Amino acid sequence: MNKLVTSSDHFRPVNALAGGWVADAASLGLHWLYDSKRIEEIGGQSPEFLPPKADYYTGGFGYFAHEGKQIGDVSHYGAATGVLTKSLLANSGGLSVRDYQRQFRQFFGPGGQWQGYIDNPTRLTLANLDDIEQNAIQQALSTTKTTLTNQQQRILVQKVLPYTRYLSGDQLAAPVRKAINLTYQEPEIQDAGVHIAEFIDRHLILESGADDMQLPAVSKLSPLVACYCGSDDLLKQTEMAVRATNHNDDAVAWAKCAATLLDKLYQGQAMPMALEAATSQAPDPDSLTRARSGKGLDAVGAGDRHGRTCYLHEAMPVIFHILAHAKSYTEAVRANILCGGDSCGRAWIIGPAMAAIHGVGGECGIPLSWLARVVDAPDILRDIEALVGQTWTA
Repeated sequence: MNKLVTSSDHFRPVNALAGGWVADAASLGLHWLYDSKRIEEIGGQSPEFLPPKADYYTGGFGYFAHEGKQIGDVSHYGAATGVLTKSLLANSGGLSVRDYQRQFRQFFGPGGQWQGYIDNPTRLTLANLDDIEQNAIQQALSTTKTTLTNQQQRILVQKVLPYTRYLSGDQLAAPVRKAINLTYQEPEIQDAGVHIAEFIDRHLILESGADDMQLPAVSKLSPLVACYCGSDDLLKQTEMAVRATNHNDDAVAWAKCAATLLDKLYQGQAMPMALEAATSQAPDPDSLTRARSGKGLDAVGAGDRHGRTCYLHEAMPVIFHILAHAKSYTEAVRANILCGGDSCGRAWIIGPAMAAIHGVGGECGIPLSWLARVVDAPDILRDIEALVGQTWTA
């Protein structure tokens, strides 16, 4: 799991995590506008923190997904990163895929907190989680030795599901039996209910993600890397977290590349060394090597060459080009927005990487005025400090 950090190590991951939130919020106003000329017409050379408006998309190709969002809000990428952060905090900095799945479903699913765009991997992951649970229920009922009426089966399932979604293993039997006792006092029916609960618990699948190789696979990684920074277990934990939402081999491979990059930067390596180490993990290292070459920053040109969409084989070279050539956090974030396309998704690697190098404030770090514009910044920063400082509470 995570290791203790020294005071000198502490600020890099704190800055990096803050950098992700700021870069996402800064990019939201022009997210998924693919026409770089139109972006420059609207925002000039300072296109950050614009209010999301449908009018922006009438003059160039794009998709307006953020109706109702305000300046300083984050995208669905940020919302999903927040879910993983909350799960890590709830498990003392360790990854519990079952808890992550539960919180993901609770946040994005029916009755959840999220109001906004639902991307393809999130939508399919929610459907997969429902299917996995329903399959486990049917198998549990078919293996129950007690003869139950259809009504008894329905009631027992209704009784046990609130517990299988929150508890596991030895935690289940006592509360399940107590809940069933409110309706059925017969020991054999209570035993059947406990069997159903324990069978469901054993057959919930951790690889619940969509067969999808888009940016949601890597955009949530910054808090996970902070918890497993420098650990031999990092890439294993990365794969487990990614397959919960993106059950795709290429997505996992690109995620290991991104996690390696952030891990090296969190530990204090220089950007060129970190990019080189991460390139060796990539499923297409040649594309990253080409993206890093050249004499100067040309994010629009990188988008022209590699692509601007959400797919990782397009996004990762653009990310690596910007990181290889940008001289400051502000320059990197603006270049990413001006490139166009899925700027919010790319922001979750660019922002943490540049903030790990340049910190907060000064000529090259996260501008303090930008940090203050993020909606719910005090709560977000509190969680970041708790996660990196290992001051979580049960």
